[in-house]
Amino acid sequence: MESNSNRTGENSMTIKEARMEAGLSRAEMSRQFKIPIRTLENWDNGVNHPPEWAEILIVEKLNWIKEHKETEKQ
Repeated sequence: MESNSNRTGENSMTIKEARMEAGLSRAEMSRQFKIPIRTLENWDNGVNHPPEWAEILIVEKLNWIKEHKETEKQ
């Protein structure tokens, strides 16, 4: 049976975890990524799940945002 754990890999984080680590609220992420806030709420709450390929790309971009913010502080 396939698991819908909303994770991009065994040791990966969810979109919600990546968004929070990047310091973005749902509203900020909605504006930056052009994803409806209701969609983000549904993903965060496990109501719906994005396609795996989309989740991988979104988490990668959120990690990039986090790293970019960290280098700006230095």
